[in-house]
Amino acid sequence: MTTIPVTLASAGILGLLYLVLSARVVMARGKYKIGLGDNAAASVALGKEHEASPLHVAVRTHANFAENVPLALVLLGGIEAAGAAHWVVELLAVLLVAGRISHPFGMLRPAPNPFRAGGAMLTWVMIGWASIEALLLVI
Repeated sequence: MTTIPVTLASAGILGLLYLVLSARVVMARGKYKIGLGDNAAASVALGKEHEASPLHVAVRTHANFAENVPLALVLLGGIEAAGAAHWVVELLAVLLVAGRISHPFGMLRPAPNPFRAGGAMLTWVMIGWASIEALLLVI
């Protein structure tokens, strides 16, 4: 078994921080009723996501994937290399893939919609669980 305790501990801590930062964005979106963007001219109000330009949606869908997947895969690989139970690694992989497939289907639908929210939640649950697992494996 290969162990990478420094990388795994760092990924675990950063994974938890990532979840806090993500929650802050979601809370601000709700407070200011912004579904896509950051309240600039190209932003789209919550519930009006279907009015967004297809390019804006495509860019944000791609960016969301790029913002989430690298950390999730580092965590997944780290806990697998460090000896996490195989069923845990498999379940976390399923959560990640399901979340990342679901999320884009919801990006053009008005809020609330289960695809976008469900995809985000599955991804965050995976990152949170893998972060905690990573920290437990290096303690």
